[in-house]
Amino acid sequence: MRTALTELLGIDHPLVGFNRSPGVVTEVSKAGGLGVLAATAYTPDELDAQLTWIEQQVGGRPYGVDLLVPEKVAAGDPADLIASLRAQIPAEHQAFVDSLLEKYGIPEAQDTTVAPGGGRDEIMASINSDGADALLDVVFSHPIALIANALGTPPPHLVAQAKTAGIVVAALVGQAKHAVRQLEVGVDVLIAQGTEAGGHTGTVATTVLTPEIVDLAGDKPVLAAGGIASGRQMAAALALGASGVWCGSVWLSSNEDITPLVVKEKFLDASSADTVRSPLRTGKPARQLRSSYHDEWERPGSPSPLPMPLQLMLANEAWNRIDAAAADGNDGARALESFFIGQVVGSFGRLRPAGEIAAEIVADCERRLIELGALAATATGAAR
Repeated sequence: MRTALTELLGIDHPLVGFNRSPGVVTEVSKAGGLGVLAATAYTPDELDAQLTWIEQQVGGRPYGVDLLVPEKVAAGDPADLIASLRAQIPAEHQAFVDSLLEKYGIPEAQDTTVAPGGGRDEIMASINSDGADALLDVVFSHPIALIANALGTPPPHLVAQAKTAGIVVAALVGQAKHAVRQLEVGVDVLIAQGTEAGGHTGTVATTVLTPEIVDLAGDKPVLAAGGIASGRQMAAALALGASGVWCGSVWLSSNEDITPLVVKEKFLDASSADTVRSPLRTGKPARQLRSSYHDEWERPGSPSPLPMPLQLMLANEAWNRIDAAAADGNDGARALESFFIGQVVGSFGRLRPAGEIAAEIVADCERRLIELGALAATATGAAR
């Protein structure tokens, strides 16, 4: 399949796979798509090591990086950023989290090691501009093909530096007005992310949003995101005018994804109705698997979520302890367990290799496009 996206990036298939796991990124790129690493979960040194490893695995194939650089976050003192942010967390909120963990029998943390995405104060604080810039310095020291920004327009220096290096700049949008702003700052690729998607997302459905963004984008490629985990869904996105698809949730059913097994098991048992769009994990609305964690926060009298990154920092230690306890078989932790996931979770049947998932999506899409072509030819013949 040749589209504006494949021509721009030099890839075989218009399939982009977004994940925090370097193993998933490499398998998607090796399958002919573009693997994109969620970089905000790493410290600068960790990110440098992971990008180096990816390059060793992909054998020169293109890959990309995604960063969270939100326009609006709680401000802190640059001289002591972490402490100044922590000081803004109300005692009421900390007491609520402590009581929640006690209620569910979650033991104190025994190991401070944290998996990417699990959250450490320095990582959560990196969502502020200074921390993001430290990650950008690492990113631009590697031969990436694409850099994507979420949660707002990318800062001007990101766009300028990427253009100088010949790196494609992409950005996620959830409304038409967001796309207009992205185009004004010089973004090369728009990702129309519908509300079905996992993680931070808006309220407009993918099938409504994608053609709106395509009409605004002119000659800029548009990727459809949200609710895409199969070849049929990829074909539908192309039919809407997209030049490719941006898939995230589907890789959480892969062997290479680093999400704890207990969470993956909950994914396999979930239906498409078992997700919730909520700010309770990050401070901004993000779709995730609904669990007892959300039930507790939504009870009358519970505190309201804090802005990003304060809510992230508040939940940091709690999620580390929940993950560790769930891995040890703690029933309370298993009830609380959750992670970011889109509505396609209801289609998960089993865990399998990421390369197999990518190949199946592409093959099924090609098959469906052929079927639609034959259907169109039949309709044309009948009209004559």
